[in-house]
Amino acid sequence: MKILTIVGARPQFIKTGMLSKTLKLNSEIEEVIVHTGQHYDDNMSTIFFKQLNLQNPDYYLGVGSGSHGKQTAKMLEELENVMVSVDPDIVLVYGDTNSTLAGSLAASKLHIPIAHVESGLRSFNKKMPEEINRIITDHLSDWLFCPSDAAVKNLRKEGIDKGVYQTGDIMYDAVSYFKPYAVQQSSILQDLSLVENRYYLATIHRAENTDDPQRLKSILEALQQLEMEVVIPIHPRTKSKIKQFRLMNSISYPPIKLVEPLNYFDMLTIASNANVILTDSGGVQKEAYMLQVPCITIRDETEWEETVQSGWNHLAGSDTQQIVDTVKALQIPKEYPTLFGDGRTSQKIVEILMREFENK
Repeated sequence: MKILTIVGARPQFIKTGMLSKTLKLNSEIEEVIVHTGQHYDDNMSTIFFKQLNLQNPDYYLGVGSGSHGKQTAKMLEELENVMVSVDPDIVLVYGDTNSTLAGSLAASKLHIPIAHVESGLRSFNKKMPEEINRIITDHLSDWLFCPSDAAVKNLRKEGIDKGVYQTGDIMYDAVSYFKPYAVQQSSILQDLSLVENRYYLATIHRAENTDDPQRLKSILEALQQLEMEVVIPIHPRTKSKIKQFRLMNSISYPPIKLVEPLNYFDMLTIASNANVILTDSGGVQKEAYMLQVPCITIRDETEWEETVQSGWNHLAGSDTQQIVDTVKALQIPKEYPTLFGDGRTSQKIVEILMREFENK
């Protein structure tokens, strides 16, 4: 069985880091990895392949940045050429990026079966590009691997019940597997002079926050008012927008400490030792929960509603005062429900694909 895996962004490198390890254990499976180049900065791309001991991509498309339409179109054209050349049995995609959408569209046009890891997530906000990407990919996919019961229910509501599997979340595999290595190898706390549980970690990158100058200003002003040090690994797009909107005067130390994007081990270490995590990232919301660190989501909705229901995640929107008040009122819940599986998601996915492929 030949699997063509498509990745392009930081969270996808981490997820494929776990699944590729498992695929390699099966001599009947050949994996070909395509990196679209959606994330191309060394700190957002190359370092992850080295740190997670991933094989170098068999194909690197070098698409780079651009508008959603331009970026997706370039990927679609290049991926179609790769698929014709490789002739895979399955195309495997992760999550909800433009790389995910382009991969699933190209495969569907060529009648290649699609496996979607992290299916069924819904924010119910179609203004988010990610929401469109995940909906289309789910409706094109043959095998849909869901991280939670809520994701399975979302698919059922849309009439998708064939090929749906609740496997748990592959990010939990990664956190469980790599955290001990991160603790041993990362010196990020010392490098940034941070004290455990005495700082906040914040990440901002979603278009709804970065492309709206008022929302971005409001968020930065909220972070500026917090009582503890706030570490922000700055996403390239966020950095560009802060300069474009002339918002540098909304940032000063203390409390805000801007740093370059962090590698996975440093990010795991800094997240696991934070007092609170503030983010608009779906992946970081999950990682916060998996690390048992309270999270405040700087958005009006989330695709990880179960983390909110558990009391470990709180929606704060982008209003300055609401964010500040949510941080002040935060309390650590007494209970910690198991939401994302048992850490064997990658094994379950491989077993299902092998079984399904043999029965075709």
